[in-house]
Amino acid sequence: MNQEVKMICQAISSKKGVLIKVLDVKDLTSVADYFILSSTRNKKQAQAAADAVEEKMKENNIRCLRKEGYREGDWILMDFSDVIVHIFTDDERRHYELDSLWGDAPVEEYHDDVEIISEGILQVKK
Repeated sequence: MNQEVKMICQAISSKKGVLIKVLDVKDLTSVADYFILSSTRNKKQAQAAADAVEEKMKENNIRCLRKEGYREGDWILMDFSDVIVHIFTDDERRHYELDSLWGDAPVEEYHDDVEIISEGILQVKK
């Protein structure tokens, strides 16, 4: 997971985003290298997560090229060129099932409070 992807995942997690997955799609599409998928409980949390991502990226001089769905808040898409961020409400994520649509992509789950020390083994960060 590259530094840009980690920053985005941390920003989403800081606003109660959950089930954060990083899909490596570079061998499947020319649109981006990574898709980040995450869920929130409601539209306000989705908007707060999107705001946190945009703020963190601006701090690092990375501009959002396009943002869609922010006003509605059910599915917010943010385009950072090589990384496309999808922030969903729970219902919207289940409805569109992007996780399975891009099922051929290698997936890495992001866990803010744990680190993966080997395949399938998690350790709580200290």
